[in-house]
Amino acid sequence: MKIYKLKYTDKETALADFIAKDLIDTENNYKEGIQAVVEIGLIESVEGYHYDVMVIQEIDFGTNEIIVNNPKHNFAGYE
Repeated sequence: MKIYKLKYTDKETALADFIAKDLIDTENNYKEGIQAVVEIGLIESVEGYHYDVMVIQEIDFGTNEIIVNNPKHNFAGYE
């Protein structure tokens, strides 16, 4: 299982990227291998629009993938 912490400029950009990477369809249904897409949203005093994604396969999110020292969300039992 792979967990990604992601940051985008806005929600629309994130959703477009998730559709392009085949994580979700246009109705926000998960595609095969996607375990969770959690919308964290805006975090006070932190730039960007945030998501956590749990998948079976590796996905290249490029510069949208971030390393978080003080996460606001965790998947219980996976981090």
